Amino acid sequence: MPEVPVSSLDPRHQKLIENARVALERGNLDYVLEVTAQVLKMQPGCLPVRRLQRVAQLRQNRGKGGGFMGKALSSFSTAPFMFGGKKEPAKQLEIAETLLAKDPNNVAALKLLAEAAGGLGFPETVAFALEAVREIEPENRSNLLALGEALLAAGKAPDALKIADELLRDKPTDADAQNLMRKASVAQTVNKHSWDQKTSYRDKLRDEAQAVSLEQSAKVVTGDTMTQRLLEEALARVAKEPANLVHYRSVSQAYRQLGNLDEALAWVRKAREQPVGKSDAALEKQESELATAVVEQHMKDAEAAVAAAPGDPAAQAKLAAATKEFADFKLAESRRYVERYPNDHAARFALGNLLLESGQTDGAIAQFQQAQKGPQVRVPSLVGLGRCFKAKRLFDLAVAQLTTAKNELSTMDDTKKEIIYELGTCYELMGKTDAAIDEFKVIYSEDIGFRDVADKINAFYSR
Repeated sequence: MPEVPVSSLDPRHQKLIENARVALERGNLDYVLEVTAQVLKMQPGCLPVRRLQRVAQLRQNRGKGGGFMGKALSSFSTAPFMFGGKKEPAKQLEIAETLLAKDPNNVAALKLLAEAAGGLGFPETVAFALEAVREIEPENRSNLLALGEALLAAGKAPDALKIADELLRDKPTDADAQNLMRKASVAQTVNKHSWDQKTSYRDKLRDEAQAVSLEQSAKVVTGDTMTQRLLEEALARVAKEPANLVHYRSVSQAYRQLGNLDEALAWVRKAREQPVGKSDAALEKQESELATAVVEQHMKDAEAAVAAAPGDPAAQAKLAAATKEFADFKLAESRRYVERYPNDHAARFALGNLLLESGQTDGAIAQFQQAQKGPQVRVPSLVGLGRCFKAKRLFDLAVAQLTTAKNELSTMDDTKKEIIYELGTCYELMGKTDAAIDEFKVIYSEDIGFRDVADKINAFYSR
């Protein structure tokens, strides 16, 4: 589905949007939100309407006093939606819109919007969503890189160049930022000289050598044959200059483009073995990303084998082993990161979640206890502690943590409902039915459709 301008909308919808813009100027935010939601339901790829909607959402959120806490809990509040199940862009988009209607500063929801837009073929909407994340988390390098790539995909090479320049000013050796800079530079030149026309772009350069040089430096390759040639040249350069990390990166990137992740990882590790590579943070990051990609690819291959032969016990066993390998790897990487950066509370919170998922409850408790010292993840960490104590059947301790978490939130959003539901469940397990119902009533009075609270309330009163 292509993105559409307002001028391509149904005339009735164009009139509604015109009225909504007037309403925005007059402060009638509810009307703006109602109209934009209605139009986006019919035309989700109309970015000007989505921009208008976000302006209204942000103004309304400021009026409600939203801000810091909403941002801090964004990843936690979307947790039930972000994992599990087959990805369906249309469904993802619906979930993201629902969450953003409640909190436009929900970073995880904005990322979900970007992912959904990518799946639906809306590159400018992807960039719009990631730009919104940037406004909330300006120092988030992974988001800036993703934004740069999104701007490139949307045909906005000059903007992507600005992102790359910003990243390199802060960290000149960042390989990902350097690669973004090269790709954006080439894309800008391509656009400037209209290389998308029928005439070969080589004809528009002064000579063949300049074309080849530009191709190689930007890694712009059009097929496996060219990539294989660049790989051979890079291997030859490594043999001549074994201490030059640039050549190792070129070899690794060529293998990655050929789909050989194992070799790509092996060459990054060879680069890390060099004296200057041991302290190269960009290489360290690349090694971690490639190692994750390799293990994840093993799991995907196993899933494909099971899908091709559902009744094959050998394929099922391989999938189970690959799934365990991936889970163990994520846990090991998370541990390693926390050991290196022990004061990163968000990392400790992530490790706590992985430990809890793997059944290592005591280890999870230790991580959540440290993580709650970080303001951004304090409430999610309290909830994590509550779930750990619940798993250990220490219900009184779980109630204490969940009650603290509940009291620290003033807005009755999905996050608070989840906490109250957990609290009510603990009271149920303690045999304190009246206390449990009191908690479920709080949710019921706000959202009758939340989980099974309606059934619980109805069952209680029918007795």
